[in-house]
Amino acid sequence: MLGEPEYTMNELFEQLGLDSSDEAINSFIEKHQLPKNEKLIESSVWTDTQRMFLQEEWQKDAEWVEVIDELNVRMHPDA
Repeated sequence: MLGEPEYTMNELFEQLGLDSSDEAINSFIEKHQLPKNEKLIESSVWTDTQRMFLQEEWQKDAEWVEVIDELNVRMHPDA
């Protein structure tokens, strides 16, 4: 949407309380590859708070949606 900020993967990881360096993000994604039938928000890698944030922002189709979608794609390489 016009006028809404575009968030980066680094900012998403910071928002989730995770190390937001490029190296840490790549390592996290490598370690936590998901099977194609497992939804991002259903993964056990998230705390309840992180899961709630991801789910709420996705459902609201909020300004975080694009970067959450990118994370979803990167964590599902075989999908």
